[in-house]
Amino acid sequence: MGVLETITGPNDLRMLDTARLPQLAEEIRHFLITKVARTGGHLGPNLGVVELTIALHRVFAAPQDRILWDTGHQAYVHKMLTGRIAGFDRLRRRGGLSGYPSSAESAYDLIENSHASTALSYADGLAKAERLRGRHGRAVVAVVGDGALTGGMAWEALNNIAAAPDRPVIVVLNDNGRSYAPTSGAIAQRLALRPAAGGFFAGLGLSYIGPVDGHDIAALEAALREAAGLGCPVVVHCLTQKGRGYRPAELDGTDRFHTVRPLDPATGRPLHTTGRSWTSVFGEELVELGAERTDIVALTAAMLDPTGLGAFAAKFPDRVFDVGIAEQHAVASAAGLALGGLHPVVALYATFLNRAFDQLLMDTALHRCPVTFVLDRAGVTGEDGPSHNGMWDLSVLQVVPGLRIAAPRDARTLKDRLREAVAVTDGPTVVRFPKGDAGPDIPAAATTDGLAVLRRTGAEDVLIVSVGAMARPCLEAAGQLADHGKGVTVVDPQWVKPVSAALIALAARHRLVVTVEDGCRAGGAGSALADEMRTADVWTPVRTLGIPPRFLPHGKRAEVLLECGLSAADIVRSATEPVVRPLPAMVG
Repeated sequence: MGVLETITGPNDLRMLDTARLPQLAEEIRHFLITKVARTGGHLGPNLGVVELTIALHRVFAAPQDRILWDTGHQAYVHKMLTGRIAGFDRLRRRGGLSGYPSSAESAYDLIENSHASTALSYADGLAKAERLRGRHGRAVVAVVGDGALTGGMAWEALNNIAAAPDRPVIVVLNDNGRSYAPTSGAIAQRLALRPAAGGFFAGLGLSYIGPVDGHDIAALEAALREAAGLGCPVVVHCLTQKGRGYRPAELDGTDRFHTVRPLDPATGRPLHTTGRSWTSVFGEELVELGAERTDIVALTAAMLDPTGLGAFAAKFPDRVFDVGIAEQHAVASAAGLALGGLHPVVALYATFLNRAFDQLLMDTALHRCPVTFVLDRAGVTGEDGPSHNGMWDLSVLQVVPGLRIAAPRDARTLKDRLREAVAVTDGPTVVRFPKGDAGPDIPAAATTDGLAVLRRTGAEDVLIVSVGAMARPCLEAAGQLADHGKGVTVVDPQWVKPVSAALIALAARHRLVVTVEDGCRAGGAGSALADEMRTADVWTPVRTLGIPPRFLPHGKRAEVLLECGLSAADIVRSATEPVVRPLPAMVG
């Protein structure tokens, strides 16, 4: 019987003879490689925190002691040691374990922390609550890793934590020198000067322990026990290696093992070849645009390769800026670049733009800065769960004056919309696309007044407005409706904000409009079209299909879309239900 099989929870771990801990670490790594190779997930970060997680759970008594993970994708080992090892067969799959901490899953997970740089603020609030409630003796521990300390919010929290020397918070800095790529910025440079790191934190009023070998369990336990006994805010600086113990990851210099699809564990090669991704299409076209226009620059928030900027950075290294995990700064800095006469392209995951909404609104749109935002993984992303679905952009961004939003349906239209976006000179633009393969191009039967008509059959009974990547189920639904004698028009507006006058005129000629989008139904593209139709005194009934306003559990994209009522069958059902025409608003 292996050591890992005897661990049903942290109590078992604390009772384990120290001589058996190296074997436990080896078994954990083997388990991680085997399981994540089958399901996909975050491999490199978790291989790097094996010993650190063991030490944390031997020193601290969770869940009474609060252990917060920032970022949460480094919590797989924590899940294994807190009784969830059996759930790894369905990691990130429907009904299985989340890839992040989940309070619905376990009392050991206090927060679902998948966006970086937030755990220190949670920790500050928890420590204050403990003091105000008169509770003593429960540790508050924030594990900050994978570049999370480059985020501004982390330093806002440290500013408060360091100001209260009698309110202990233990900051465990998991320093592997990387996020998705080598950590950028002066803070990372200062941490790399190991002897100077202590003085850096001491200058803020924080006690400092380290640097500690993050793969030496005995040294880690000693450091953590010392920190727990200080009774003041303290940083425990742990040096770890991302991908530790897995040769393909250790030899790889690109962080492709940060998160992986199913792979051959022996070689590290993906098991399945995939088609051309939306991300790669964007990256290739941006290189072409960069060669044509020297004013185009690119920005990313610690995600150079995941957002498709790797090729652009290789060809134009002086025109790419990785600002670290700092989306707010990225957007405001982009506005400054635009004010300086350049055209910035800010490449982010759609979910992370939420963090920089104020900068988009007040620093970019207010000044009519020509900045193009490229939102990868828009709509339903699936396996990464509720925090990573990029489902809010079409709703949240509707309120931004002067902003234009494009939703390409395929690779060809992504290239076209990107070119149109960077040609705009009087305000910001957004180009959004989903996660995964772009698939074959979907030709338009005709293009009229900026609208791509994908299909027109029979009378003008039903107008299906297809937003972006929803074109395929819309066309499938149109075929079924036509087979049953319905006259159907399928149109791709291409630019969904502002709403086109031609689209309103087309809607006026039909008996029913059905809008389909992989964004929030509330306040989204369909809602905006309905509002503009009413303003134009067009009273054709509108049925909006989209994502309901709730957090969606993890699962494959197709599964989640089906659950949200976004299949061809759902579109057909919506188009065939009895139509009740609304009454025009009464005046006077």
